[in-house]
Amino acid sequence: MEAKAIARYVRISPTKADRVLRQIRGLQVERAQEILAYSPRPIAKQVGKVLTSAVANATNREQGAAPDLLYVKTAVADAGPTLKRIQPRAQGRAYRILKRSSHITIVVAERGVVEKVGVAAGAPSAAPEAKPTAAGRIRAAIGRRTAGRAKPAKPAEKTGSKKRKTGAAKKSS
Repeated sequence: MEAKAIARYVRISPTKADRVLRQIRGLQVERAQEILAYSPRPIAKQVGKVLTSAVANATNREQGAAPDLLYVKTAVADAGPTLKRIQPRAQGRAYRILKRSSHITIVVAERGVVEKVGVAAGAPSAAPEAKPTAAGRIRAAIGRRTAGRAKPAKPAEKTGSKKRKTGAAKKSS
């Protein structure tokens, strides 16, 4: 069972928020809350509130997840609207200041709970697929791009030397 919480229009850039979210992805909820409590970054307090809300959403559902089994399944900072401001500069110029905002989404889920629809209780489930590595994804993308193309034909064998003819050789021929 999953539960999520979203904090919208948080006045911090998504890259700064993602630095904190990277630290808690995949961790048990209790461990993630400890990390956020002692993090020196200002956004950690806001992320802690979102995490607490996601845990409350999970425990207050009909099935009621056990808080000690929950872990942070996903934690994402998406870009929100950007406030554009002007900074006056010398000689009549103006620089643009971008005040970014973000939407922070945290999804918590129970460990060990299989969330498959249509699988019988006693039926064996398929093994989860291994995540492809970066090199594997690149190879797969290249394979998809070149799959429909025909291979170029080999050029006919040329007779003679590939060496460049000198001036004396040119005159004689």
